[in-house]
Amino acid sequence: MSAPTATAPVNAEQTGRRVEEVLDRLAESGDPAVTAAAEELVRSLMDFYGAGLARILHLLSSAPGDPSARLLGDELVASLLVLHDLHPEDRDTRIARALDTVREHILDVMELDEPTGTLRLRARASGGCGCGSAADARQAAETALACFAPEVRAVHVETAPVEPPLLQIGSAPAGAR
Repeated sequence: MSAPTATAPVNAEQTGRRVEEVLDRLAESGDPAVTAAAEELVRSLMDFYGAGLARILHLLSSAPGDPSARLLGDELVASLLVLHDLHPEDRDTRIARALDTVREHILDVMELDEPTGTLRLRARASGGCGCGSAADARQAAETALACFAPEVRAVHVETAPVEPPLLQIGSAPAGAR
């Protein structure tokens, strides 16, 4: 067996869309046997890779020092673990981890509507110039959540009202009157 070679970066979201496109094209061909065979092939490969990932996680968790934190920080590995329902972090932790990567916006989770998969967020003022919009925050959040929390299917961002600065009123210094 040869040594592993470097591969081009893989985007899990794009790969998933590509698989769906190919399956849709095969379904449009009108041959139900071809469609069924393609879907069975995808299921078999998913089962195979899922079992392999589960075994890797088991072996890593029994290793001294548990190096799984590095795996969870990798977008591709994390998305594979979520896809196979193997990610050791719960949904809320994965959402928080994803939103922590959105550095240009401070986003607070308001609620997740589970039936629709809509996550409501509140964007807080970051103390900067006030630049950026709810649309920018929504896009950044969607991008961050795509691999770590695929159960979030839509993001709605509300802008937190900006409170006026507190005006300190004190007594006049002695002799100032």
